[in-house]
Amino acid sequence: MKKKLSVGGMHCASCALNIERMLKKTKGVNDANVNFSISRATVDFEPTIISEDEIIKSIHSLGYEAFALNEKSDGEQNARKSELAYFKKLTLISLVFTIPVFIISMFMIPVPYRPYVLWLLSTPVQFYVGMYFYRGAWGALKNKSANMDSLIAIGTSAAYFYSVYLVLFAEGMELYFESSAVLITLVLVGKYLEAVAKGRASEAIRKLMDLSPKQARILEDGKEIMVDADAVKKGNTIIVKPGERIPVDGLVIDGHSSVDESMITGEPIPSEKTKGSLLVGGTVNKNGVLVFNATNVGSETTLSQIIKLVEDAQSNKAPIQRYADQISSVFVPMVMLISAITFVVWYFVLGQTFSFAIILAVSVLVIACPCALGLATPTAIMVGTGKGAKSGILIRNGAVLEKAQKITAIAFDKTGTITIGKPEIVGVMEAVPNSNALSIAYSLEKVSEHPLAESFVKYAEKKKAKAMAVTGFSAVPGMGVKGKVNSKLCLLGNTKLMESAKLETPVELVEWKTQMETKGSTVVLLSVSDKVVAAFAISDKVREDSIGAIKTLRSMGLKTYMITGDNKRVAAAIAAQAGIEEYFAEVLPAEKASLIKTLKKEHTVAMVGDGINDAPAIAESDLGIAMGSGTDIAIETGDIILIRNKLIDVARAIKLSRATMGKIKQNLFWALVYNIIGIPIAAGVLFSFGILLSPMIAGGAMALSSVSVVTNSLLLNNAKID
Repeated sequence: MKKKLSVGGMHCASCALNIERMLKKTKGVNDANVNFSISRATVDFEPTIISEDEIIKSIHSLGYEAFALNEKSDGEQNARKSELAYFKKLTLISLVFTIPVFIISMFMIPVPYRPYVLWLLSTPVQFYVGMYFYRGAWGALKNKSANMDSLIAIGTSAAYFYSVYLVLFAEGMELYFESSAVLITLVLVGKYLEAVAKGRASEAIRKLMDLSPKQARILEDGKEIMVDADAVKKGNTIIVKPGERIPVDGLVIDGHSSVDESMITGEPIPSEKTKGSLLVGGTVNKNGVLVFNATNVGSETTLSQIIKLVEDAQSNKAPIQRYADQISSVFVPMVMLISAITFVVWYFVLGQTFSFAIILAVSVLVIACPCALGLATPTAIMVGTGKGAKSGILIRNGAVLEKAQKITAIAFDKTGTITIGKPEIVGVMEAVPNSNALSIAYSLEKVSEHPLAESFVKYAEKKKAKAMAVTGFSAVPGMGVKGKVNSKLCLLGNTKLMESAKLETPVELVEWKTQMETKGSTVVLLSVSDKVVAAFAISDKVREDSIGAIKTLRSMGLKTYMITGDNKRVAAAIAAQAGIEEYFAEVLPAEKASLIKTLKKEHTVAMVGDGINDAPAIAESDLGIAMGSGTDIAIETGDIILIRNKLIDVARAIKLSRATMGKIKQNLFWALVYNIIGIPIAAGVLFSFGILLSPMIAGGAMALSSVSVVTNSLLLNNAKID
């Protein structure tokens, strides 16, 4: 069983790692993933061995808060608001006491009993405001580890208690109360700004949640009743008036209106809705009254599925995050060791004063914060997946973003991907006059489930052909269908079907077939009583955006392929129209996956298909991209789902992944460079050049590094992916 928990009180990546390690060691827990940037844990556990409450208690034992999340709960949003309010309160209290300490110390203002006044003012900061850090350090210690709070608690305590010693036993010496007080205040200001920025990074989910209306108008016994949207059940009859949001997915049973579905399809033009039309929850009814039956409610609605996908994407770690985690796991102990060495070298080896050595040791502890390192990856993924969701590109997890930017080749299914997916009969050729070919074909396809059957049915009904009784009907996979009409055996399918029955196609039909296939039409042959009597040309138009999309992908350095079950002439014509470099024709559905496997020997391959018929090939590819309307979102199988059903979004998804991974690499680079440069300077290696970092400057730099990483991630919102 998998459960999501909101975790409060985490101060850095090390906190998340400590909780994750503890959970993974807990009996009954199969796996755990703790994400610092969104304060969430995903725990896979055996409910027969350990309960959710016991897991929450074990997190509490480390000094952190935790509570369960459910699909309709807004608890996480409330927790984030509480966190902001908490940091704001602590920061204000800290400023009230720290500003006087800073002014008195830095400007040497003559105050009566100056040492005692500084001691008095800094004590609430150290022990009331600073309790936040002491609690975190204690929780880490209980778990036999260390975190950012350990660094802050040890560093500020050293400065504070050394100053207390000087007040009591060495009057006249320089005090460092301002170092501990200002340091705590700066770190808290940084945490507050970080919380604000993280809130902005996760606003994509909040905006999606805000689209879901709170109430619905149900028609019951002829009366309209307002109920909570959560209380709507499948089959309920719902009325939606102009300007209202549609509360759940449904099927129109009465009324006519236009509906703004831009939040799902990205299309600015409203969609016309009449009896039999599908409605998506969260979309806006524009100008008419609609009455519909609820079909998907609660977690089954399209909007809920989208929110779940975005949440999952932001919760899961990308493989690149492992490097940051590995560094963070050894970072804090290493910093403590460097701090101790700094003190020993300056005091015992180089003969500097105790106060000089202790302040440098404190500076090392303070400047080396793993927060920026822990925020580098998840914040970029949060913003990247959120931007994708707003653009109609749903990305399942961070690992997908990492895979997408490595893609070197893309394979496309033809029907419904390169083409519109709505084939139409564009020509009929009869070799035998008065063979009643259309009626026979209509009769066979009327009972068929093949994708092309609908084109026969529509064309025949338009021509007012009559259907006849069919007996012994069966489908021949990859070839066509067969059955008896008027006691005569009839075959309807491709050349392979005719050849398997050892039937010869008349020359005039062969010539016409070649001509139509060269234009990109699929030709289906009909035989009656062992004679091929007619041919039907079926055309599926290339999508308007396919040509531009393929051109864009090729300009990005990607190799393009098309895979189709059609013959080589049709495949060549469609590939030429779309601008695709290479194609594979006459490929049976079962063969697509093995073809992808072959391509993977030379490339990192993405497969683009409808997510259902191409499921094996999508699963075999390095990256599965599913084209599908929003209402099909729950059953799509791709790593990336393009809910606008536009091929250009394949290019946009890859551009987004490249931009996101670029931000992650920038964040990791600067987080590491900051520490590589900052720690030696804090340890005093540039002292001979007159350069020293005080704990206050180190604290400010540390806070700034975390905020800068989150801010850099937020710049992804401005990335050009169109």
